[in-house]
Amino acid sequence: MTTVVITAGHSNTDPGAVNGNITEASIATDMRNMVALYLERKDIEVVTDGNGSDNQTLRNAIKLIKQGKVAIEFHCNAFHKQSAGGVEALAQPKDKVICRALCEAVSDVMGIPTRGNDGGFKSENSGQHSRLGYVRGGGIILELFFISNPIELATYQAKKWLVAREIADVIADHVGVGCKP
Repeated sequence: MTTVVITAGHSNTDPGAVNGNITEASIATDMRNMVALYLERKDIEVVTDGNGSDNQTLRNAIKLIKQGKVAIEFHCNAFHKQSAGGVEALAQPKDKVICRALCEAVSDVMGIPTRGNDGGFKSENSGQHSRLGYVRGGGIILELFFISNPIELATYQAKKWLVAREIADVIADHVGVGCKP
């Protein structure tokens, strides 16, 4: 059986970016749970960094990476300008293909752009990012959208189950399981 690692950014004690009463950590945890559900329905073994609303620390998430054929952690971007938007994935070059596919899937469902000139793929040292422990450990950080952008946040809330299903389909294709209707 194929194993995939799916983790939620931030933790029970670190909310990440916040927009009103919505936290990045809660979005990441919900996405982790939804994607895990879709993957399990495809008979893919899923290892996560918590169940339900539990969201373990980055240190614990990094320890899980090697257990899967692929490891993905969910996050949201934020910026002081509400108009900033789009999806991107930070990873090592070995994961460029799946990163592009993940970003394209999120972009298609939400109607948002992929960030950058490489289909949403960015190396860990791009822009404001540097020395990302999850990426150095072999995982992918998927920045789903900008939580600070009210339009993207509303779109995400309306379409999150569709986003999760498409992400699960990309992962299943990547690990060679294929999509089930």
